[in-house]
Amino acid sequence: MKLSAEAGLWCTRALDAPAPLVAVLEVSGAVLSWLVDDADAEPQITFTDVRGADWLWRVVGETGHATVATALNGGPAAGDLEIAGVDVLPGALDALRRLAVGHWLRRWWPASHRDAIAVLDAAVLDGEIAVLTAGAQEFFGDDTFDSDVTQLLEPHAAALSSAALQGDPRIGELAGRCREIAEDVGVAWDVPVAAVRRDDYALAAGADIGRGADHFVASGVASINWSAVPAGVFDAAENTVAWAVEADRDTVQAMVSADLLGGGSPNGIPVRLRAGGFGGSGSLSADGRCRFAITGADGQPATDSQGWNHDWRATAVSVGAEVEESAEMRERVRALARSRLDRPGDDAFLAEILAAESDY
Repeated sequence: MKLSAEAGLWCTRALDAPAPLVAVLEVSGAVLSWLVDDADAEPQITFTDVRGADWLWRVVGETGHATVATALNGGPAAGDLEIAGVDVLPGALDALRRLAVGHWLRRWWPASHRDAIAVLDAAVLDGEIAVLTAGAQEFFGDDTFDSDVTQLLEPHAAALSSAALQGDPRIGELAGRCREIAEDVGVAWDVPVAAVRRDDYALAAGADIGRGADHFVASGVASINWSAVPAGVFDAAENTVAWAVEADRDTVQAMVSADLLGGGSPNGIPVRLRAGGFGGSGSLSADGRCRFAITGADGQPATDSQGWNHDWRATAVSVGAEVEESAEMRERVRALARSRLDRPGDDAFLAEILAAESDY
């Protein structure tokens, strides 16, 4: 096993890929990472506390565990370290990789009405992840981020119970296993189910910003950086943000509207517009829209004449946090999602299979 120092921690290999392409799982004393579109790629193991990684013998054998613990107990990580005779046992991390992919589906699945990439049923997916998590408790400590079964099950008790009544035996079996786990961890499961229904795409389209008046001086579209916004709120297609600049009555204002999925509210998510020396910012409302004033480089409100005479062709609009992200990376994730729906593999989640079956 070869280890290298990265940010002061020992890790087995470097994954040169942005976050939306990496499935991550925090276990006791380490973080495990896999490239999601390369099933044969080796995982990266980053040790945060090798003494807390009491599961390591399951992965490298008892002798290997002792060797690694001894080698990493000598001080801070620096340079490279070769630990002879220690390798990850074949298949030892397969179950954890599938669990990591499940969390990746929660965080990065590119659901899109425009691109016809179906929403995954959140209750079914979280239920599956809860079952996998409960079956891997020997890898988790009390304070690990990905070990909270209660958080996975509690919001979905009614939805899973309702879905189980629809007659699909696969969902019924999953709901039964989730009920057993819920009883073990103290999650209430006997809840009313009559009013439960799916709301996928309930707020699907929001890009129409009401153009048509003579005072619109410029308009265009922009794309949302996925890592800048919460999961499940916005349509994951490109060019789902419409913007327009209006100059009228000696004021210049921007209007922005984003396509929504209905999985959460965009209320309060920041929006910024920049065009040369002019710009402004605001926050989306619950319907995915906002309006804000445009100011000049001096911080003063832009005038009507400035709005009409400015070149708006280089306008940039961003939604959410300030992050760098490429359209090519997002398309790579979409290609993976489509392939998983078109040809569900042995590691497919029931939520994916149901989404594929509904795509007709």
